[in-house]
Amino acid sequence: MKAATMVAKSPNRANAYLVKEILEASPQKLLLKIYDYAIVNCQKGDMIKTNNAIGELIYSLDFNDDKGKDISQQLLRLYQYAQEEMRRGERDNVLSILTNLRNTWVQVFENQKN
Repeated sequence: MKAATMVAKSPNRANAYLVKEILEASPQKLLLKIYDYAIVNCQKGDMIKTNNAIGELIYSLDFNDDKGKDISQQLLRLYQYAQEEMRRGERDNVLSILTNLRNTWVQVFENQKN
C-alpha cells in the first residue's frame, strides 16, 4: 500500500515542480516554453493544443508599444496563418514556422545578454 501511495503522490510533486518552475520563469523562458508546447503538440498532430498554444502567443503580443507594434502585427498574421494551416492538417508547414520563430527568439535573447 505504501508504494501505491507514493505513486499517487508523484504526479502532485511533478505538478508542484512545474508550477514552481513556471512562476519563477522569466518572460523569455515562458515564451520559449509556449513554443516548445506548441511544437511538441504539432508533432503529435494535436490541432487543439497546438492552436491553443499559438493563441497564447497571440495573446502575448504587445500592440501598445510603438517600437514593437509593426512586429506584433506581422507576428499576428503569421500566427493566424499557422493556426489555419494546422486546421488544414499542414503540420509540416506549422512545425517549420514554429521552429524557425523559436530559434529566432533564442538568438534575440542571446543577443540581449551580450
